[in-house]
Amino acid sequence: MTSRNQNRPPRSPSSKKEGVESIPLDKRRRIGMGRTGGATNAERKPFGSVNKKLDVAATSDVGSCVEGSDCGNVEFTKEEIDALVNERLKMKKFDHKGNMELVSELNARLKVCIKWFQKRDEAHVEGEGKLQNALDALEKKCAETEAEMKNKEERFSATISELRQDNTCVQERLVKEESEKLDAIACHRKENEARIALEALQASLSKDLEKAQQDILVANQRAASVDDMYKRLQEYNLSLQQYNSKLHSELEVARESLKRVEKEKSTIMENHSTLRGHYSSLQDQLNLARTAQDEALNQKDTLANEVKCLRGELQQVREDRDRQVAQVQVLTSDVVKYKESTGESCAKLEYLMEKTKSLEGTCSSQREQIRLLEHQLTATNEKLKMSDLSSIQTRAEFEEQRRNVHDLQERLAETEYQLVEGEKLRKKLHNTILELKGNIRVFCRVRPVLPDDVAGSEQPVISYPTSTEALGRGIDVIQSGQKYPFNFDKVFNHDASQQEVFVEISQLVQSALDGYKVCIFAYGQTGSGKTYTMMGRPEAPEQKGLIPRSLEQIFQTSQSLIAQGWKYKMQASMLEIYNETIRDLLSTNKSSGAENGAPGKQYTIKHDANGNTNVTDLTIVDVCRIEEISSLLRQAAQSRSVGKTQMNEQSSRSHFVFTLRISGVNEGTEQQVQGVLNLIDLAGSERLSRSGATGDRLKETQAINRSLSSLSDVIFALAKKEDHVPFRNSKLTYLLQPCLGGDSKTLMFVNISPDPASVGESLCSLRFAARVNACEIGIPRRQMTAQMTS
Repeated sequence: MTSRNQNRPPRSPSSKKEGVESIPLDKRRRIGMGRTGGATNAERKPFGSVNKKLDVAATSDVGSCVEGSDCGNVEFTKEEIDALVNERLKMKKFDHKGNMELVSELNARLKVCIKWFQKRDEAHVEGEGKLQNALDALEKKCAETEAEMKNKEERFSATISELRQDNTCVQERLVKEESEKLDAIACHRKENEARIALEALQASLSKDLEKAQQDILVANQRAASVDDMYKRLQEYNLSLQQYNSKLHSELEVARESLKRVEKEKSTIMENHSTLRGHYSSLQDQLNLARTAQDEALNQKDTLANEVKCLRGELQQVREDRDRQVAQVQVLTSDVVKYKESTGESCAKLEYLMEKTKSLEGTCSSQREQIRLLEHQLTATNEKLKMSDLSSIQTRAEFEEQRRNVHDLQERLAETEYQLVEGEKLRKKLHNTILELKGNIRVFCRVRPVLPDDVAGSEQPVISYPTSTEALGRGIDVIQSGQKYPFNFDKVFNHDASQQEVFVEISQLVQSALDGYKVCIFAYGQTGSGKTYTMMGRPEAPEQKGLIPRSLEQIFQTSQSLIAQGWKYKMQASMLEIYNETIRDLLSTNKSSGAENGAPGKQYTIKHDANGNTNVTDLTIVDVCRIEEISSLLRQAAQSRSVGKTQMNEQSSRSHFVFTLRISGVNEGTEQQVQGVLNLIDLAGSERLSRSGATGDRLKETQAINRSLSSLSDVIFALAKKEDHVPFRNSKLTYLLQPCLGGDSKTLMFVNISPDPASVGESLCSLRFAARVNACEIGIPRRQMTAQMTS
């Protein structure tokens, strides 16, 4: 702590001297006599006023310093004052607090001394009258004393200036030491941070060293195993050659039968095309006949209208004739009546006779016209009858041709049905061969080109071979002008619908109801359509994925099997593997997850002796209707971890695993079956240079790539038939152990992006899928037991 006087501006050493010199000589003499105990005049000012002239601030500080203390009882001698003034403080070099306390204590004693001087001065003023008589005698002594006091005052001033200089130096050193202390603290903090960084770097380097040593050991073990495997492969190659020759013979027989079916199909298609041409010609003739009939009908209507008009005109002419005949008769009677009376009417009568003859000639000509019109009407009716007869005949021919076309369509439908049945039989035989071989089936699906895809070149990077052997089973990838062909069990192009994809796996899904363990998983890079293939868009019926369609088929089939005495119980569970941590997507306790940092449940994967897989503390829900499954799928989709990267707007950041356990009992045959359906949507592999992942996305990407790398190691070990398969290297491979290395029916979807910028990742995915397709994992085994009766 600093004293109150540290903020006071320093006084020069001559300030006190100047204050003393400003007092007159006689007054200074009287003051000196007063100090030595002599009497003073009543006109003298108190000693406190002189102090105020010297340092007003010091006087106020004295009053505030000794406030509340009893200074009246303190007495000072001259030696004590000299000792107090001449006192040298013993300051330590780095004990600033102690030095400040010593200076404060000295200042306090000086203030008490000054207070005592003030009180003594007041006492001197009171006794100034008594000392006035002795003042003259002591003037000489007072002058000497005054000189001595002046010398002491100078010494005091010098001492005070020195103290002030010391105080200033002390304050400067204190500020400097505080700044040095702050610098030292900052340096210490930086050294701690550097030390922590170095320790972290050392730990990471040690881990990398250990990992490198482990990799070296694993590489040595692999080299030894490769040598052993090479010897076994030579032996296995001989057996494969024998088996290959046998397969070639079977393939030739199948090709011959397929060629015969294709020839029959081509002949049927030719007959169908000729019939279609004949049918089109008959259709044209029928159209011409119909147009001719319509024209005849129109002509008939016009002629009928003309006949009607002519008949009206004829009727009018007849009425005119009758009227004229009546007039002639009247005129004749008049002529006969008036012929006798007058002779002038003869000319008029002749005129009327001529007029009557002309009218009769007009009537005869109109009769001829009516006769001609009747002949034309008769001819038109005959033409109409002939056109009706030709129309009826044409219609009969058309009906006969329609029957022929219908018969041909029935034959074509029957032939197509036979082809479909033959294709089903081929698939069934192919599946049987794969089951006997124990291979993992691989389907390839190419997603459509999206508007966001970069058009690297006009030449597409993916093509499909059109040969008979590779049709629907082959795919070619073009990179830098070089073509890389691949063959799988089935290849779906970008036009394939969700229904077409599901039809190919429907028999495999049916196996779960028959008591087999079935596993279907989707593999591929980010944005290649894995989640769309597995989940789709459940709100749109045509875009439902494999998971909703598979569950609908299972529930529909289980309902239809009730009539045969089967009763099924189904249990569903859903989990995700996020950053090598298992999360329960159906858990109702939301606080147990890692999202909020609280320690959640520790889920453990366990395999029993029968190859069944269980995850401890995982939520398992009994389901009876497809609506319950749909609700659970929506809940799981909301809980699943997704994120945005530069390659995909909504990228799956975890491996999604849906498991349906099926238990069936037939009360009639007393049989029990237990099937398992695993539907897995793997997270997409991606390159950090393209995804641009940072922070949490970077950790997720590293965890995803590590787990997929472990899956690749497992596939390589299975393909080489090594004794040790590293299933425990990741949670994903350990969870898939019964599917990859047991008695399960396993199908892998490899999803490919047609984007030219992703051709490298597409090649890696297809090569990995080819290795998976070559793996033999064992023959699937049906889990069925006979129920014991009591």
